[in-house]
Amino acid sequence: MLARMELNGAPATLDQIKALALTNYGHFTSMLVEDNRVRGLSLHLERLVRDCWHLFNVELDTDRVREFVRKALAGAEQPVTARVTIYDPTLEMGAIGSAAEPHVLVTTRSASTAQPAPWRVQAVSYRREDPAIKHVGLFGAMKHRRAAQRDGFDDVLFLNADGTISEIATSNIGFIRGDQVVWPRSEWLAGVTMGLLRQGLDEAVTEEAVTLSDLPAFDAAFATNAATGVRSIVAVDGTEWSADHPKLDELRELYAEIPGEEI
Repeated sequence: MLARMELNGAPATLDQIKALALTNYGHFTSMLVEDNRVRGLSLHLERLVRDCWHLFNVELDTDRVREFVRKALAGAEQPVTARVTIYDPTLEMGAIGSAAEPHVLVTTRSASTAQPAPWRVQAVSYRREDPAIKHVGLFGAMKHRRAAQRDGFDDVLFLNADGTISEIATSNIGFIRGDQVVWPRSEWLAGVTMGLLRQGLDEAVTEEAVTLSDLPAFDAAFATNAATGVRSIVAVDGTEWSADHPKLDELRELYAEIPGEEI
């Protein structure tokens, strides 16, 4: 399908979206849409509400957001990845403190439901600004992703100043030890896919401070992202794992069985 871009339910113009490049202030969420349903839709909407208040001090109307997403999806061949970006096209850098009227930009692109290819990731010391917010300020993350890819890796893994692991550029990371799933104890963006898996796992959720020196003690690693679900991580720097650990299949099956919510 052709990519679609609508602002408040109407085709977006270049003048309306230029603020995303020139001022670059806003937040977003991305979701996989299948048969007009989204796993964890309520979590995506909660994120948008929370981040809108944090960035703009405005209460976001989620019914309005859903209306605009439905309109952007009308007639589209699914599955698609829909990104909802909240920003005010009238805000300028010199007057960023002005009262805001957030707009809803919905962009769509074709998506695949095939199992994503395993990743090799490179670890670097970096902390995103305001890591709990899914904001549009991606320069640092993209700079490090580019460097990792030019070094032959697929993506980049961020380390805190104390050497503990936090997150991948636009995904969460988890580890498997025996039959146990371990999430890093850190500041990170609480991903929707991560949240759904944590809710669905029968065993207690385990969080630990994980460093690179701890990685050989794990049996497998994986990334979670709303667009791709559960992806095998086969290497962090020189530490390697199999892509075929049975717990990974269990996590994929668990995620696939989560019913989608109608938009």
